[in-house]
Amino acid sequence: MPDLPAPAPNSAEETPPSRRVHIKSYGCQMNAYDATRMADVLAPHGYAEAASAEEADLVILNTCHIREKAAEKVYSELGRLRGLKNERQAAGKPTMIAVAGCVAQAEGAEITRRAPVVDVVVGPQSYHRLPDLIDRATRERRAVDTEFPAEDKFDHLPAASAQVIGARGYSAFLTVQEGCDKFCTFCVVPYTRGAEVSRPVERIVAEAEGLARAGVREITLIGQNVNAYHGEGPDGAVWSLARLARRIAGIPGLARLRYSTSHPHDMAEDLIALHGELPAFMPYLHLPVQSGSDQVLAAMNRRHTADEYRRLIDRVRRARPDIALSSDFIVGFPGESDADFEATMRLVRDIGFASAFSFKYSPRPGTPAAEMTGQVPAAVSRDRLAALQGLLNRQQTDFNAATVGRTVDVLFEKKGRHNGQIAGKSPYLQAVQVEGPDSLIGTIVPVEITGLATFSLFGRLAGSAKEEQ
Repeated sequence: MPDLPAPAPNSAEETPPSRRVHIKSYGCQMNAYDATRMADVLAPHGYAEAASAEEADLVILNTCHIREKAAEKVYSELGRLRGLKNERQAAGKPTMIAVAGCVAQAEGAEITRRAPVVDVVVGPQSYHRLPDLIDRATRERRAVDTEFPAEDKFDHLPAASAQVIGARGYSAFLTVQEGCDKFCTFCVVPYTRGAEVSRPVERIVAEAEGLARAGVREITLIGQNVNAYHGEGPDGAVWSLARLARRIAGIPGLARLRYSTSHPHDMAEDLIALHGELPAFMPYLHLPVQSGSDQVLAAMNRRHTADEYRRLIDRVRRARPDIALSSDFIVGFPGESDADFEATMRLVRDIGFASAFSFKYSPRPGTPAAEMTGQVPAAVSRDRLAALQGLLNRQQTDFNAATVGRTVDVLFEKKGRHNGQIAGKSPYLQAVQVEGPDSLIGTIVPVEITGLATFSLFGRLAGSAKEEQ
């Protein structure tokens, strides 16, 4: 039998909002989570969420500093918003522009110099102060906060209402850890997000319980280095991510649990074992390796070798043989030779990935790698990336094709692309579409996979779910 429908959102009436906010997020899952929490912070101050910048009295660009030309993309978007702001204000609609996130943290002064249209600049550790910053900008024209505050922002974030959570869907991100102490030479995270900090267990559990009460069926525990989690438990002991996951998996209503993003150095044995022991733990692991060359890994300060990564994957697969693996790769890192690149290709062929993210190296100001000699020519990096992505795409297609003919449980989250379709995710994080009634949205039902496209699988309802259609 399919799961029962998710509980209806809380219908309690709230004070009608008088203003609207549109938050555009770039980059990682942490930013997606932060965007929802910024909306939660602003809701008690009369801001409802707007679907587009054109409808908003406040537009927030929640930025990421990881990918190539990230800052330039922000300035380009600010140029577009300048025109929109002028149009709205000419029509008597006061409009504010804010830049949040990691670009704000790294380039706060530069943003105010290059983009006078910006009213508020706020780093990722200070977005709980948004209402005060907006008030200050109203009085003083501009407000900037890119400090690392002494207080924990999570102590000041309000709980979102069940009605708001329910409107966001049946899967949710939940931040359990922020920051990173690894100092990979290519990465800005330690400088923009700060040192590793873990939230207390009780606060995480309370947030997860609120999500479950609002109808969320799947939670992804997230952090810059989530498997380094070491939060204080209610017993006064330091809890690992595995122990925290066991506790959250016991919350009524929650059916699925994931976590991202992890570092190989912190992949503890209790966490590996949990993949084979906890039914709610989905058989999917995103574990960035970045390169298959020991020389490059050392230059990156990754703290593991290629063979150590291979042995780690072997242990994970012994615990959960059907696990789908995902990873991150950087090609063209300073000093990378043809032999180093071939070592990466060999590692990919040895392991096999269900999905992956791969990028050309691009220097980040202030990181050690930006000053390294042996910068790889752009054309060489481009050719290497094309070869790597070709191999990874073939592996992803092969993994998805192997699912055809199988029956898998799918969490349906929304309507599909066409009338009469509903869409959801498999345990392996594959997008799945079937013909079925909207009443199944929010439930987990068995689906027989019948075909695949480039980015999704197609199937038909199986067993009792088909009979109830």
